[in-house]
Amino acid sequence: MPDMPTTDPRPNAALRRIRLLVWVLVALAALGFAYLWLTTQRGDRSEMAVTPQGQASSSGVQLGGPFTLTGADGKPFSSAQALAGKPYVIFFGFTHCPDVCPNTLARLAQLRQKLNAGPRPFEIVFVTVDPERDTPQAVGSYAQLFNTPIIGLTGTRQQIDQVAKQHAIYQAKVKDPASPDGYTMDHGAAALLFGRDGRFVSTIAQEEGDDVALAKLRRIVA
Repeated sequence: MPDMPTTDPRPNAALRRIRLLVWVLVALAALGFAYLWLTTQRGDRSEMAVTPQGQASSSGVQLGGPFTLTGADGKPFSSAQALAGKPYVIFFGFTHCPDVCPNTLARLAQLRQKLNAGPRPFEIVFVTVDPERDTPQAVGSYAQLFNTPIIGLTGTRQQIDQVAKQHAIYQAKVKDPASPDGYTMDHGAAALLFGRDGRFVSTIAQEEGDDVALAKLRRIVA
């Protein structure tokens, strides 16, 4: 009987090693993607985490809380008293703001009307970040421009800084040669929504559609 040809096992062994290397690389890639996904998710949650008390926080700082500022009438305004049991939206801006502030307040007024839940289903609170120029009279006159009840508030620089910090609102004075006073104010543009219990619920951003914003507002007036 003629000798049967023998098969060299070395090519098969080399092929197995290549296949093993490929699977190891696939596994490492899968682990890398999983790590990246988990890291992103943790980062998203850290931007606006919810504390055990139910209040949202940014970077571990609870949003909201009682504060005292100065109303348009020049008298102290206590949120613990004036806003107790009332849903409200608070927005930080300044009366010399060219577009973002008037547009936001006008939109909040329109949304309150579109909500069709009574004449004043939630309060609109406007806090200036420019107390050097925005006196009680100035914020009061500014609030009246929108033909709807808006609570205009100001205070000392220290008070404004504290309330802005409570609400995780960025604010900064920026040089602006075009301004009569030589500066303008840079600030966060989101409106913050709070329920009847004073707990933070959500935000309304400029780019959100009215349907989304109205759905959020229905949550705080329910």
